[in-house]
Amino acid sequence: MKSFASFLIVLPLMAAVCSAQPQNRPRGNGGGGGLGGMAPLAPQFSATLTKLFGDHKAFSTVMDVAMARGTGGDSFATPCKLAFLDGKFRMEIDLTQAKGSQIPPGMTEQLKAMGMGEMTIISQEAKGISYFVYPGLQSYAEIATSDGKPVEADKIKVEVTELGKETMNGHPCVKNKVIVIDQSGKTNEATVWNATDLKKFPVHIETTEANAKVRMDFKDVKFDKPDAKLFEAPAGFARYENLQTMMQEALMKRLGAPKPGQ
Repeated sequence: MKSFASFLIVLPLMAAVCSAQPQNRPRGNGGGGGLGGMAPLAPQFSATLTKLFGDHKAFSTVMDVAMARGTGGDSFATPCKLAFLDGKFRMEIDLTQAKGSQIPPGMTEQLKAMGMGEMTIISQEAKGISYFVYPGLQSYAEIATSDGKPVEADKIKVEVTELGKETMNGHPCVKNKVIVIDQSGKTNEATVWNATDLKKFPVHIETTEANAKVRMDFKDVKFDKPDAKLFEAPAGFARYENLQTMMQEALMKRLGAPKPGQ
């Protein structure tokens, strides 16, 4: 199971950016591709990150996420809208608002022109699936999580150690070290600032993975129950079994090329 950082940084932007890059670029963290060379991954969001939200089962918020790798290395930042309901996450991202040292010049304009400037990720790990939705394409891809198996949330363990009390983002908080142990025994560690004036909601989260520091800030928190339909595949949209096919068709349409087989 991937950790919080793998999902939050690699997935939201690169699911779109990778498809717009030349197909013979090296993949992975190596090969000189930087962030732009990473392949999109199925989200692992709710299984681990849910535990950092404690007893909160329904909420919506605005999340600003930022990553920095090393001193003067790769950077990435983007705002997004986040909704959560009973173990299901919905994340809406305006990719044209993303900023980072590895985003090629003109990339956000290209994504917008292709109808890929906005995307929504819906994670249903209890079913072992996620939806990558592109409203501008009227399309979505349904993708299994990494092992294709539903996550059993009750088998994920959490260890919390209080580190002190601080004010964060204008809220009085308890600062905690949180270790999440997933059902396979792997651990993820984060430092969490739980706001005492927001029912202990985490207004700030920091974690580190592979020398990348990730910061998540939450604002405009609302505890109203989101509409359950927000966590379903969008009705009337074209369904694809993978992102590559969906994005290749979008690119060919923009270039005026016929679909494969035509």
